[in-house]
Amino acid sequence: MIHPFAAAIFDMDGTLADNMPLHHAAFRQFIERHRLTPPAADIAASLTGKRNREIMPVLFGRALDEAELSAYADEKESLYRAMIPGLRPLAGLIPLLDALEQRGIPLALATSAPAGNVAPLLTAIGVAGRFRVITLGEEVPRGKPAPDIFLEAARRLGVAATACLVFEDAIAGLAAATAAGMQSIAMATTHDAAYLAGHGAGMVVRDFHEVLDAFGEWPGDGSP
Repeated sequence: MIHPFAAAIFDMDGTLADNMPLHHAAFRQFIERHRLTPPAADIAASLTGKRNREIMPVLFGRALDEAELSAYADEKESLYRAMIPGLRPLAGLIPLLDALEQRGIPLALATSAPAGNVAPLLTAIGVAGRFRVITLGEEVPRGKPAPDIFLEAARRLGVAATACLVFEDAIAGLAAATAAGMQSIAMATTHDAAYLAGHGAGMVVRDFHEVLDAFGEWPGDGSP
């Protein structure tokens, strides 16, 4: 169940678009290039939604200095960005954004993705300029599952954290939303609904059409 909310904060990868398969493909290429051992399935799942600076040491099995972190992240993301053209928004995203804006609900993006990935994806799926605030994982001290990125997005919007609704596809992101005191809706794109259940989300849906259908009478309609 979703209670009335005053702002909506969206994760990007796996939430605005079903683009995680592209990230997985880019990581496979990166792992093959560097002759690394692919992480076990449970480890790989736990890395979803985290920043490259947290992912790369796991892949290499050792601590990495800042130069290595930057170089490896740039290499992997260049592989990914080459795949972005042709992406489409997750079903129902545009109608949902329209409905939120019609009700005067401000929108924010809070993503662990590198800055260079944001504009290409937003442009590809036709939502550039739709978010009042864009907060990056590299702009806060701690990445998801810490609440920092969502708390910063709420601060920039000027809305209390407890009045925000988060849309997320990753367990780390759902944990971050809960830690921030925010409601959340889990998008069953990267993971299936059964895997996402029990991680604090008020709803688990496959796409944004299901969000609109489930709301029925919009949360907060008719309230002061």
